[in-house]
Amino acid sequence: MCGVFGIHGHPEASNIAYLGLYALQHRGQESAGICSSNGREHFVHRSMGLVADIFHEGNLTKLPGRHAIGHVRYSTAGESGLRNAQPFCASTDGGPVALAHNGNLVNAMPIRREFESRGAIFSSTADSEIIVHLLARSREATLEERLIDALSRVKGAFSLVMLTDDALIAARDPNGFRPLSLARLDGAWVVASETCALDLIGATFEREIEPGEVVVIRRGRVRTLRPFLKPERQTFCIFEHIYFARPDSNMQRQNVYQFRKELGRVLAREHAVPADVVIPVLDSGNAAALGYAEEASIPYETGLIRNHYVARTFIEPAQSIRHFGVKVKHNAVREVVQGKRVVLVEDSIVRGTTLLKLVTMLRNAGAREVHARVSSPPTIGPCYYGVDTPTREELIAHRHSPESIRQVIGADSLGYLSLEGLRRTASQLKHGICDACFSDEYPIPVEDDLSAPQLSLFRPIDEGDSDPTDA
Repeated sequence: MCGVFGIHGHPEASNIAYLGLYALQHRGQESAGICSSNGREHFVHRSMGLVADIFHEGNLTKLPGRHAIGHVRYSTAGESGLRNAQPFCASTDGGPVALAHNGNLVNAMPIRREFESRGAIFSSTADSEIIVHLLARSREATLEERLIDALSRVKGAFSLVMLTDDALIAARDPNGFRPLSLARLDGAWVVASETCALDLIGATFEREIEPGEVVVIRRGRVRTLRPFLKPERQTFCIFEHIYFARPDSNMQRQNVYQFRKELGRVLAREHAVPADVVIPVLDSGNAAALGYAEEASIPYETGLIRNHYVARTFIEPAQSIRHFGVKVKHNAVREVVQGKRVVLVEDSIVRGTTLLKLVTMLRNAGAREVHARVSSPPTIGPCYYGVDTPTREELIAHRHSPESIRQVIGADSLGYLSLEGLRRTASQLKHGICDACFSDEYPIPVEDDLSAPQLSLFRPIDEGDSDPTDA
């Protein structure tokens, strides 16, 4: 999962892009980059780490121009490393281009192998670079036509922005897997993955860029194209609403926070249990837990405290401190849970290891009963369209029944939101949804083994790679 941002026609374009990326930081914490244009040439700065650590007044002043795009990355295709940081920049006979992409291309590897067999050289292991190669080889006349030609050859998820010397181009795949919005700011045009970025910079939301739409912004004017074949149904990733997007964002004509709260209400109706207190797994379980508590008329409390300042790495003490990894991130409030029947609400269960530790932590803090409730169905399959999920074999719900999972995590009961309940709640959204990770019904077939080990290139000694943090 990644976040993209673009602005066209603003005197402080790079500064605005920095703020936009700051708001989208939750979508990727591995690397960030900004490319700006003064109408003649491009200027770029990319690095590993968080937005606030990478950019400062000194390097932002070296990104002049009235146009800019930016990217925050959480790797789903290609390893974490500076070579995969975006935006990708290239020189073409039509002028310079820079591209920032959110999503996964399911046919990237066959195309890459085809190009490599013809002598093409790749500088990254990210699937996004495929688009740059396709664009460079296109015989179309203009850069926007070349981009459309390139995107017509790829399959999967893409919400992207591309910067030329005089234009900002935004595109969204025909299925509409990933979000992308269009806005205005003081006469400038803005494109962002989520509306929370528009709120931060004070931009006025215009509309969502539609699935299959290409928007070309040049000299302050917007031109929209619909060059791709329309699929049988659009399939917006429902996991954006369940977990990934910021609660204050709006997607598919629905506020994310309100949607999660409604999932909690449905969960309470499907899996009621006598209890004294409802507590969330912070932070993504907050809204669902509140909805559950309101529907069940059970008090809502913050019984687990999350440390928001957990570093990317830390020195772990000897094994004498048990479960150090989870304790450094969470701690139970004994006064809230002691002697209580607790409903613990989580947004999803992936491997089950975290929930096992949290249930154990609550029992050690004196909870009399712990009832786990999950505001999504069992995750039985990986995502191939832009969410970094484990392989099928690593997913606990693929290998175990809900009752078996209950025993593994040590809860008194376990209740998942039903797939039918999720789909009924999602029926209020503007477009159809992709729920393949819950239903095993994939809207676009995968053309290669995306669970195979990632490609590995040479590693520069000064690259400074680091592992991703939790989203």
